[in-house]
Amino acid sequence: MTRLEGKVAVVTGAGSGIGTATVRLFLEMGCNVVCSDVNDKFLNELAKEISSHKPNYIILNSDVTKRSDCQKIVKEAIKNWDKLDILVNSAGVSPRNAPPDWDFEKRWDFVMEVNLKGSMLMSYESVEQMKKNIGGSIINLSSIIGLVGYSDTLGFSDLDKNGINAYPHSKGGVIQMTRDMGVNLAKHSIRVNALCPGFAYTNLTKSITDDESMHKKLIELHPMGRLGTADEVAYAALFLASHESSFITAAAIPVDGGYTAR
Repeated sequence: MTRLEGKVAVVTGAGSGIGTATVRLFLEMGCNVVCSDVNDKFLNELAKEISSHKPNYIILNSDVTKRSDCQKIVKEAIKNWDKLDILVNSAGVSPRNAPPDWDFEKRWDFVMEVNLKGSMLMSYESVEQMKKNIGGSIINLSSIIGLVGYSDTLGFSDLDKNGINAYPHSKGGVIQMTRDMGVNLAKHSIRVNALCPGFAYTNLTKSITDDESMHKKLIELHPMGRLGTADEVAYAALFLASHESSFITAAAIPVDGGYTAR
C-alpha cells in the first residue's frame, strides 16, 4: 500500500511550482486530489502532465480569496470521494506578481488576500469535513521569510522599503495561524503544520534566480550551497500528510538548506 492510499486531498496553487510537485507526488502515493488554481494556462499544463492518473484527480479553476470558490473546492472533494483528509494551502503570490503601477497599499492587500486570507478561507471550509472524518492534516505553505526579520538588502524590490513588504507579513501570519489552529484543532485529531521553504526554483522566484548576480547571492545564503527544488518541499508535505507525522502539529518546519540556522 502506498503512503496516501485512499486519502483525499485538496491542493491550491496546483498549477505551478510547489503545488504541481505536490499534486504529482500525492497522486503517485495513491491519493485522490482536487487540483485548484486561478490560472487556466497552468491548469491545462498540469492536466497534460498528470493525465495518466485519471480518474484520481479533478482540475478546478478557483480563486482562494473568494469564500464561494473555497466552498466549491471542498464540495468537489466530497461529491467525488465523500471525504476530505488533507489540505495543502500552496496558493501564493509576492509583490512581484502585482501590476507595476500599483502602490504599496494595493500590493500589500493583494498579497495578504491570497497568502493569508486564502489559506484561512480554505482551512475554514475544510475543517468541518475533517471533523466528520475524525481527523485530517492541513499543511500551510509559509516561508523562511515568515520566520526571520526580512531586510531587502539583496534589492529584490525597490517598491517595498522600510519594512512594508506584504510577503513576510503574510507568511508570518500563516505561521501564527498554523499555531493557533493546530492547538485548537488537536482535540479533533486535525493536525495543522506549516512548511517554511528556503529559496527554491519556482515560477515565484524565477525573476530573481534568472539574474546571475542575484542567483549567486541567494546560493551564498544557504549553507548547503544551493537552492531548493519544488520536489524537495513536496516530499516534506508528503511527510506531514501521512501517518508518519502523527504526533506533529502546530509546527513551522524549515525546508531551507540551513538558511534560518545561520
